[in-house]
Amino acid sequence: MPFLLNAVRPAATGSLTLASSPARPARPMSRLNPAWVRSCIVALCIGGLVACSGKDQPAQAGPGNKPAGEPAVGVVVLATESQTLSTELPGRTAAFQNADIRPQINGIIQKRLFTEGALVKAGQPLYQVDPATYEAAQASAQAALAKAQATARTAQVNAKRNAELVEIDAISRQVFDESQAAVQQTQADVGVAQAALDAARINMRYTRLLAPISGRIGLSSVTAGALVTANQTNALATIQQLDPIQVDITQSSSDLLQLRRQWQEGKFTRVDSNQAKVKLILEDGSTYEKEGTLQFTGTAVNPTSGAITLRATFPNPDHLLMPGMYVRSQLATSVAPQALLLPQEAVIRNPAGEPSVQVVGEDNKLTKRPVELGQAVGNRWLVISGVKAGEKVMVDGFQKARVGQTVKPTVVKPRDKAAPAAATASSAAASS
Repeated sequence: MPFLLNAVRPAATGSLTLASSPARPARPMSRLNPAWVRSCIVALCIGGLVACSGKDQPAQAGPGNKPAGEPAVGVVVLATESQTLSTELPGRTAAFQNADIRPQINGIIQKRLFTEGALVKAGQPLYQVDPATYEAAQASAQAALAKAQATARTAQVNAKRNAELVEIDAISRQVFDESQAAVQQTQADVGVAQAALDAARINMRYTRLLAPISGRIGLSSVTAGALVTANQTNALATIQQLDPIQVDITQSSSDLLQLRRQWQEGKFTRVDSNQAKVKLILEDGSTYEKEGTLQFTGTAVNPTSGAITLRATFPNPDHLLMPGMYVRSQLATSVAPQALLLPQEAVIRNPAGEPSVQVVGEDNKLTKRPVELGQAVGNRWLVISGVKAGEKVMVDGFQKARVGQTVKPTVVKPRDKAAPAAATASSAAASS
């Protein structure tokens, strides 16, 4: 710092003089502002420090500088595999059996013999109708039968006696024939009386309304003292069999035609209906733990909705599924023996929604290629066309690499990179 030391030096008289003007006589320092002098010294010191420190700082890369080297990207190598394809269809649960309880006689309800909402077994009594009238009718029919049987025995005795008398010509042939006809008539009267007694006994049994099936019974529409009539419109209660339970599934007729066309073209192999398993997704998004079996496929199209009804049966031991629930069913429809599945994070869509992927070639150059996708299989897409087995498709590194650039590919597992890669692909699609 010789310049700074020479700039200000003390005078002989004890005051400071400026050395920058040697030709002029020294001016006493008392005329200069001391604060101004101190400011000049501080400014010169700071400038020197900045100049010295600037030599040690490396040059920073500007915004236009490009990183050196090939960017590393994650890729998956496509391979064919046998894949069971399924379709997701809406459906409604329905009871396996429904039984409406209606009286078959007229009478007054004496008591209800079940608990509403409980499980009942087939043959269990549900209601008791006042049996007094039907007990009297049964007793009357039984007495009429006894009378007819007695009359029939008398006619048989007379006919047997007349048969012996007619042999010796003790009675006329007409009397004999009349006695034989009386036997047949009394036997018919016995049959009529027996039928009347059976009817009375049936009506007597109908005074106790029994459960026709096993299941869960609902609310009772009547209480004790209510008058009921035979075959009335309103049911007294309803029993529903919930284990197993049915699911009615609707499928568009156009989707069914497309699926059958794929079967005929040999793209997919048809799944045997006896082996077709069905999975359920409940209203809260959870998956029902038990699988069902397809039981029935409709033969007619609903003219209003243009859909076909399919029916599947599911075990329901815990009665978790209740009739009327909305569910989504996953039904296995076909098998693709040479399926090519593409990770969803590898797909980029343009503003028009057209899908494409970025493929790493043999020279490690990145190219963009449009693809045709089928249905979703888990977290992957079924590829119809656009790529083939053995090709490397980029799933990670969309922000570092550009189409046409040489990259350094690394094979990764798409499931491990699913979340970040999907976000990267979405941002790349938005930027394109």
